[in-house]
Amino acid sequence: MKASKLLHTRLRVNNIEESIKFFTTILGMEVVRKTQSPRGSTLVFLKLPGSDEEIELCYYPGSGKVYVPPDLMHLAFEVKNLEQFRKHCSKLGYQFSDGPTVTSNGTKFAFIDHPDGYEIELIERNQ
Repeated sequence: MKASKLLHTRLRVNNIEESIKFFTTILGMEVVRKTQSPRGSTLVFLKLPGSDEEIELCYYPGSGKVYVPPDLMHLAFEVKNLEQFRKHCSKLGYQFSDGPTVTSNGTKFAFIDHPDGYEIELIERNQ
């Protein structure tokens, strides 16, 4: 027996609207549904066009403030052109927190930080 598909990754956030704005304006994700969990959490599911995997944002103030330690985890997204993406982020007030770095095979990557400290890796694959 094995799992058949990755469905979503959950991130608990301090400010649901700020997080939605980050994922939609910076990364181009779309909100696919919003709901309330039985325990009262606000849940927002986002995904990229053409992708099956979703990110579930969870806002639940009863759990206390979200603190994401450095280098705990990250989400990785492919971008077509890292330099153009850097300019896009800069126009929206976000800077790369690390990189860009070029690997031995020519792939480039950089990181940008979500408002709560989640690291978002941006990868331009060497074509």
